Amino acid sequence: MSMFSKALLGSLVLFSVLPVAQANELNSDQARTAIAPFYDALNVAPDKDSAALVLQATAENWESCSGNEECKPRDKVAPTIAGFGKAIPDLKWEIKEVLVSGNRVIVRGEGSGTPAVDFMGVPHGGKNFKLMSIDIHTIENGKMSGKTYHLEDWAGALRQLSTPK
Repeated sequence: MSMFSKALLGSLVLFSVLPVAQANELNSDQARTAIAPFYDALNVAPDKDSAALVLQATAENWESCSGNEECKPRDKVAPTIAGFGKAIPDLKWEIKEVLVSGNRVIVRGEGSGTPAVDFMGVPHGGKNFKLMSIDIHTIENGKMSGKTYHLEDWAGALRQLSTPK
């Protein structure tokens, strides 16, 4: 092997172990801008088109995956999120913390509201709930893409709604 070949090989080995910034690496502001319409959709307000906000925030290939890894495409998720406003007319979802790694965004959120109807098997009683959520999003081209994994403490919310006053 020539000296030139050895030098070239050594350079290639060196470059293969150096960390390289990902082209799709996000900063915190970019991450928050990308996810904002989705979380805005979860905050109920009169005349808000929550389904349109979900579609705005997500790419065509986006799916929402729950804790049991059941994934639903965005055309099924958008109307479901919009429907939350009918059941919980004061639903609010606050972003408490955002962590970014490359194009992955982890959101710790807090949902709260007072169901106006029987909710998930709990009779309507005028009580409110507060729950924590953890969401893991992938952002590509400024939109949530691929699979979003999410967990919410709905069991805790139902306990709050069913506990006697």
